[in-house]
Amino acid sequence: MSQTVVSNALKHWGIHSDSIKLVAQRENLVYRISESSTGNTYALRLHRPGLRSEAELRSESQWLNALSTSGLDIALPVATTNGAWCIKTGDYWVDMQVWLQGDTIDHHAQASHYSTLGSAMARLHDASDNWALPHDFERPEWDRDGLVGESPLWGRFWDNPKLNAEQRLLLIQFRQAALLHLNEQHCALDYGLIHADLVSENVLINKHSLHLIDFDDSGFGYRLFDLATTVLRLQRLPGQEHLVDALIAGYVNERGLDLGTLDLFLALRACTYIGWIVPRAHEPEAAARCARFIKNGCLYVERWLEDAA
Repeated sequence: MSQTVVSNALKHWGIHSDSIKLVAQRENLVYRISESSTGNTYALRLHRPGLRSEAELRSESQWLNALSTSGLDIALPVATTNGAWCIKTGDYWVDMQVWLQGDTIDHHAQASHYSTLGSAMARLHDASDNWALPHDFERPEWDRDGLVGESPLWGRFWDNPKLNAEQRLLLIQFRQAALLHLNEQHCALDYGLIHADLVSENVLINKHSLHLIDFDDSGFGYRLFDLATTVLRLQRLPGQEHLVDALIAGYVNERGLDLGTLDLFLALRACTYIGWIVPRAHEPEAAARCARFIKNGCLYVERWLEDAA
């Protein structure tokens, strides 16, 4: 089925590929498309039905173009021969980006690279604030409702069926306290367009360049949430404190940011994964991942609640 979708989609870009390879199969299907006649390589994305609307995908491409103009190294979108940023083929919305080559940042794990990443994140936020959004711009919102409302973007984490009674009560308590804090501090918190998923696999190192890819979860959100996403992943393994320090220093040297509520956003980000895993319970290793997400999430929540008391 998907191969037929790919073949039909490529016609809209006028591309005759002699190499089509499935390289990712998570939220979306991502194919690497190579043309030996031109030497060009692309990433063709088949978006999971119901995940993104045409307006959201068009808005992502518009934003990526603006970020590239500002000097950021990102995967440039490729328009169809008719100038469209995405097309519908079968059940899928499909779009295309230039393929970026490189190793994921965790293969390097040098403080200098994470300092550069922090700087790039700050410049992304600056460029987004300086960009005049199109009137029909639409992206998800990682705001109060998107994190701790009745229907968070990644699911009701406090309703994960694998939680025991004590864990469920803890997360309900945290949700109420976090919502109250965000209501009180909303106007003081830095808010705007964010990547929302700058984990290691979405940051590529190529020689002396650092590329940001996979803006699929991008949208409006707290800038501390963007930073917390990267910090949380780094803190999964011991001995990464120097990388966290480098990341934060790279950011604040480029753009001011009040870090006073970073622990709250670390807890919020950790909780999103507890909700995210629920509809993926059938996937391989989902049970182990769910257990890890719950354990880590509760640890971050307990830490923040103790400090906030």
